[in-house]
Amino acid sequence: MRRALLLALPALLALAPAAWGQTVAVLQGLDKITARVSTVDAPVDKPVRFGRLIITVKACVKHPPEEEPESAAFLEIDELRQDEHGSVTAQRIFSGWMFASSPALSALENPIYDVSVLDCKSDTTAAPASGSSEK
Repeated sequence: MRRALLLALPALLALAPAAWGQTVAVLQGLDKITARVSTVDAPVDKPVRFGRLIITVKACVKHPPEEEPESAAFLEIDELRQDEHGSVTAQRIFSGWMFASSPALSALENPIYDVSVLDCKSDTTAAPASGSSEK
């Protein structure tokens, strides 16, 4: 069922009412080294930083209230890495849909960070990021 939703989501977005598309994704990040959990509000098409990760939300959709609760976001996640010469480069480590109800369906596989989608909301209901970590 979830796999079918994952495959059909791009087609659904094309037909989705404007109310489904939200402007802010609420993400949860875990730094496995410090065991710090942070909630980050990430506006669509504006990169946000979580530790060494640069997270860009490309789309965030949420079912209407009368349907089964579900939020999904298309994320592009880059990790900043320093080479032996000291120059910093960004390497794409994740690109795809994440679902709030099934975080393991399409998860970021990283030894230091976990990122998951909690919710989608419009910018009028968005609160400032709490506990976002910058390193």
